[in-house]
Formats: sequence, C-alpha cells, structure tokens
Amino acid sequence: MLTTISDRDFVRYQALLFEQAGIRLGAEKKALLCGRLAKRLRQRGLESYDDYYSLIVREDPLELQMAIDLLTTNETYFFREPKHFDFLSRRLAAGRPSGSLRVWSAACSSGEEPYSIAMVLAEVLGDGAWEIVATDISTRVLERARTGHYPMERAKGIPQRYLSAYCLKGSGDHAGTFLVEKKLRQRIAFRHLNLLELPSDLGSFDIVFLRNVLIYFDVPTKRHVVESIAARIKPGGHLLIGHSESLHGITDVLAGEAPATYRKP
Repeated sequence: MLTTISDRDFVRYQALLFEQAGIRLGAEKKALLCGRLAKRLRQRGLESYDDYYSLIVREDPLELQMAIDLLTTNETYFFREPKHFDFLSRRLAAGRPSGSLRVWSAACSSGEEPYSIAMVLAEVLGDGAWEIVATDISTRVLERARTGHYPMERAKGIPQRYLSAYCLKGSGDHAGTFLVEKKLRQRIAFRHLNLLELPSDLGSFDIVFLRNVLIYFDVPTKRHVVESIAARIKPGGHLLIGHSESLHGITDVLAGEAPATYRKP
C-alpha cells in the first residue's frame, strides 16, 4: 500500500524540480505532486515516495525524465491569447525579414501553439522561407505534438479559415479527431530542451513565444532564462510572453512595445 509523502520527502522533490527545471513548487502543491506521481509509483511496484526519489536520482535517468514530465504543467490550446497572433500577422504583412524567418515556440507543450503559428505563417508567407522550432522540457508532450493529431473538441479555438485550409477531419477509426496537414507539420522542428541550458546549435530567431512559463520561476531564474533567450533574438526581433506576465525588473535588454510584447533594439 502506497504511503503518504512526508514533509521531508516533499522538500526533496521541491529541490529536485527546481534544480532540473527551475520550477518552484509551493507547499500548497503537495497534493498535486502526490496525485501525479502515485500511479507511476504503483506501476514501478514502489510503496513510498522515498523509494521513488532514490530511483530517479541514483539509478534511472529515464525515470527522472518521466517524473519531470509528470510534474510539469502543460495547459495549452490553439490560438491562445489571440492578440499575439494578430500581432504576428500584422508584423509579417508590414515587412518580411531578409532570409528565412525563424520563430521559436519555447514551451510548446502538446503542439497547439506552434501549429497555430504555422497556420499564420502559411497564410501570410505561403511557401516562402520560414521555419518554426518548438521545444519543451517534457518528452511526453513532444511525442504527442509531433503527431499533429487532436480530438475535434481541441479545434474550437481555430478560426474557420485555418481549420478548412490546414486541418483534415478524421473518419472511420479516426472519427471525432483532426490532423494538421503534413505540409505544416514538416515546417516545425520539435526538440527536447531545458530552458535553463540552451544548446549552442539552437540559432537565432526573429520572434520567440515564451508564454505562461515565467510564472513558474523565481526572479533569478526568470532573469537567467529571459536573458539567455534574448541573446538568441535577432536585433529588431520580438519576445512574446503571457498576458499575466511582465519583464519589469527582469531585464533591460528588451523594450516593451505592447502588452506582453517586447522588442530587441
């Protein structure tokens, strides 16, 4: 029978999640942690959170990634915070950058954000030179994102013109679902990435979406993440954050241009 988590063990998990992902898990999240890990403990035949902690930090790095997947929040939907997509469309229509346009969805979750971006880029830029890099710390949601296959109820946020142009309605065994068309899926490079440690081969970007991520970090971690990302934004490029977030007191590398929209001079 699975035991309840002790205060000592909860503190250890808090420290581990902060070390691995930069996420501060408040004391009020103890029930959430237990709820998300309990099934995994049973699957591994373990009876205590202490035993599972020993497994993930000393014995099994793949299981550590599984724990991070389970403990990170991945709430998302198509065309979330639509003003950002209106901004994206206006910016591209006003003047397209020379060379290939590169957009980074820096916490892409199960793919709704990068596919939303791709629909806008396809409408404005067509078959021109553009690409999207979509990253997340969770390998589990990345596997789902790569398929581009969703229940039909997830389509409610997609404007009808995009749904008609870029999505295929499932039939037969796939009734009640839809698939983002292959031509768009091929434009997105999904990769596993921890925002605390950006790889050297990531490249630079014209626009970065980092939305509803900073709320999980403390101020020093926010500063580290934002300044690391800002270094990857091309001069004149933009960083878009969640509408409930702010960079006030975090960095002076980026200048506010509109709510939740920042520009690199």
